[in-house]
Amino acid sequence: MRTFIGIDLGSTTTKAVVLDENMDVLGRGITNSRANYDTACKVAKYEALLAARFTLLQRSLTKAGAGEARLGDFLDSLERGFRLGQFIEQLDDLEQTCLDKARGDRFRGREQSIAEAIHAIFAVLRDGAPSLFARDARRKSDFFRDLAGSRFMAVGQETARAAGLSYDMLLNVYDKAIIEVENRPPRGDIADKLLRALDTLAVMSPELADLAAYLAAPVRRALDVETEETSVVGTGYGRVTLPFPKENIRSEILCHGLGAHMMYPRTRTVLDIGGQDTKAIQVDDSGIVENFQMNDRCAAGCGRYLGYIADEMNMGLHELGPLAMQATRSVRINSTCTVFAGAELRDRLALGEKREDIIAGLHRAIILRAMSIISRSGGVRDEFTFTGGVAKNEAAVKELRHLIRENYGDVAININPDSIYTGALGAAAFARRAAAH
Repeated sequence: MRTFIGIDLGSTTTKAVVLDENMDVLGRGITNSRANYDTACKVAKYEALLAARFTLLQRSLTKAGAGEARLGDFLDSLERGFRLGQFIEQLDDLEQTCLDKARGDRFRGREQSIAEAIHAIFAVLRDGAPSLFARDARRKSDFFRDLAGSRFMAVGQETARAAGLSYDMLLNVYDKAIIEVENRPPRGDIADKLLRALDTLAVMSPELADLAAYLAAPVRRALDVETEETSVVGTGYGRVTLPFPKENIRSEILCHGLGAHMMYPRTRTVLDIGGQDTKAIQVDDSGIVENFQMNDRCAAGCGRYLGYIADEMNMGLHELGPLAMQATRSVRINSTCTVFAGAELRDRLALGEKREDIIAGLHRAIILRAMSIISRSGGVRDEFTFTGGVAKNEAAVKELRHLIRENYGDVAININPDSIYTGALGAAAFARRAAAH
């Protein structure tokens, strides 16, 4: 089966989308962008190909006559088994890398004690791994570094104390090892790993044992279907680092315009607020870019700016929108410059302004800046599509709707739950078009 992949290498996240020959989305994948852009590219693509496998499985198993509710439970359990197996593989890799780091000169004479402590820590981590992927398990993060790190720190202190070792020394070994391990993309064939997860599904979910036995043959047939990576196109902030031929690289503007058109064919104006920049794009009825404007070189008013504000407030980025929605007024913010944001934030707090009112003002300032960029691109034409990570921020969306209505009247505004993948979707569409010629 031929597939077409688009990769959007952003400054904060890297996204990938897999399309089939009918231009239908098979899978999406996302990961943190790292200093190692090549790894981020591979991880996002791997996640998208995994999601594509599940789409193909669902199509095949629906034909096999599995009930919709039970099939959903089955596929969920299969994915949890896959994730558990992958997590344990990474734990094994991390343990071995820790042991390698512990053989350095600075640990001479204590290698045996450190090795025993590391073995003890990872034995506990492996024993506790199934609980992280149990049904309805709540994880603060899905990234391996976060999951392994929190557990290592929780177990490491007690293990170090019992072994008469310095906890800081064990943590030093871990810190050096995790950098290497997280920059090694997942290895192994996805279909093979899913087959191993199928073999253990009855153990993870005994209530699905009969269904697993019934679906085993159609699952194996579906996984036998080879997915050919026919064409891959890259875009985004870090696109020049992608290991692709020049003809397989497209600009962010072109990809976001085409991606928005694929989501909403009547789109004429696109606003994308990402981690590093803000783009206002005008497209025709075929998704071809007619005009565009971007912010200047700094990241004022973008995702990075919101991240900085969240750090200043000692909050998670995802908490800013809900807090702003609690505001009773919007404090006027004079600057969206990241350099000066912290100082103005502290000044406003010192003057007795409420946190939620300040954050609401910050969101308004960001959208006002975006509206200026839209105006320079040609204004808002019906329909309008808002994309990028900031499109998930309810306070930003509320302010945008208000300002568009105030300045352009009753315009249809599209916000897709998967809008963060818009650039990757456009890149995948370019990959499909390239293969057709």
